[in-house]
Amino acid sequence: MISGAQLRDAVISASNCLVKEKQNVDALNVFPVPDGDTGTNMSMTLQNAAREVARLGDDCTATQVADVTAAAVLRGARGNSGVITSLLFRGFSKGLKGKETASGADLALALTIGVEEAYKAVMKPTEGTILTVSREAAAAGKALGDGSVSDVWEAICVEAEASLNRTPEILPVLKKAGVVVAGGKGFVLIIRAMQQVFEGNGMVEGDAPSAAAPQKRQSAVALADEEITFTYCTEFIVRRDPKATRQPIQLRAFLESIGDCVVVVDDEEIIKVHVHTNDPGRALHEAIEFGQFETVKVENMRIQHENAGWVEEEDTAAANAGPARVEPEEPFGFVSVAAGEGIQALFADLGCAQIVSGGQTMNPSTDDILQAIEATPAKVVYVLPNNKNIILAAEQAVPLADRKVHVLPTRTIPQGISAMLAFDPDADEKTNLLGMTRAADNVSTGQVTFAARDSSYDGKAIKKGDMLALDNGKVAFTEADPATAIAKLAKNIVKDRKQAGKTTEFMTLLYGEGMTETDAEAAAEAIRAKISADIDVTVVDGGQPVYYYILSVE
Repeated sequence: MISGAQLRDAVISASNCLVKEKQNVDALNVFPVPDGDTGTNMSMTLQNAAREVARLGDDCTATQVADVTAAAVLRGARGNSGVITSLLFRGFSKGLKGKETASGADLALALTIGVEEAYKAVMKPTEGTILTVSREAAAAGKALGDGSVSDVWEAICVEAEASLNRTPEILPVLKKAGVVVAGGKGFVLIIRAMQQVFEGNGMVEGDAPSAAAPQKRQSAVALADEEITFTYCTEFIVRRDPKATRQPIQLRAFLESIGDCVVVVDDEEIIKVHVHTNDPGRALHEAIEFGQFETVKVENMRIQHENAGWVEEEDTAAANAGPARVEPEEPFGFVSVAAGEGIQALFADLGCAQIVSGGQTMNPSTDDILQAIEATPAKVVYVLPNNKNIILAAEQAVPLADRKVHVLPTRTIPQGISAMLAFDPDADEKTNLLGMTRAADNVSTGQVTFAARDSSYDGKAIKKGDMLALDNGKVAFTEADPATAIAKLAKNIVKDRKQAGKTTEFMTLLYGEGMTETDAEAAAEAIRAKISADIDVTVVDGGQPVYYYILSVE
């Protein structure tokens, strides 16, 4: 059996190991485009859990550690690999529910539940990925039945490594590149680092954390004093006690009797509450009957109003606090993920209430997206991830939000812009979802970036530093300079659209960091020389990192 303290240390050990090895895991990424990368995302996801469980004392139970870990990785998940990692650990919360210690069979069951959750979350699971490695490892552990923790976990580790080594035979792209799947490698590192603790050999030591640089953040409060009936904005999350017999609807009824603006969101594990009241103590006293508090925040809205206005905050804690929650008063609102001042300003002009800074190389966490959703003053919020590696993290925020949320699966910035342009404020919710999705699907996206590493992709030899032309996310060819690449790419996209029966009427060329307006105009002229003169080409300063040019073709 392992104790709660051992499980706590195992989570910290796994996090420390990934921090040390993240660059090696990143290097396994066969796609040569610079991105957030698997190791980095998995590492940042687990670090969130390690920080939380480190606060638990040595008398903690296995279920407490599993619950704290599950909540932390859920909110800290970044990128597809981070989300899948979070789901695997959330299985521990269910599999170890109510247990003070954990046996080998308990751990195998917990991992099995996590695998099942991960498969459910991915719309089209691909075998030969971290999903396969974790599934086959869990099956090996479960096959030992009531074996010792040492035997079961060793079986899990051995099968995970064997499964990892088989991934190139499942995914040809891995075989061509001569690597194993990056997410699977990260998973193996995690469970081996946990095994080190289970075997009594101590944790993988972590590096000394560096001080975070202070950041500036602007915030505002827009409540009028005469509108404040109840003084205290009270928010908390309760970790549900499985023995509690009362239901969240009863808590909601009580809160409505002592305040207003009541929002109660619950699932099997937590109850999330927001209420305005003059007696936050009574609200907390009632809520404690449902379980243990995970977080509590009480703010005096009258004082907030007195200090209203735009202020700059220098301290790190405030900088990391995120946007403040607002009441859902408008019928609809939008959250977009984007990088680059020009692109962010464009989304703001199109009506996005909140813009999460992120994209390629900087995947925001589920919690980042959740905070943006709850800072949008709308009853229905549409989220545009604008990157294929952010969609899954955005979807994890949906059940946590205190308002209705739709995640549109926009994979590029042009898709997000077209979806916003297609929104009709006079149409109903279903019609807009359909119209925005169709508009996004009708856009073709071209991107020019650089190769972050030597690679062989789809039979093409790619050298570090080559200009990469991406046709709707796929490497099309390499070129010597960005202008030549974008002009050739534009011609190819127009040709492909014509063959697919799609017309092309206009293009928008977004130029990024390091490119001047003169550079962009020259690139636009090169595009015009390659395509029909009837197609309008507009140049916009996007300011985006990573991509020299992003081309929207409609």
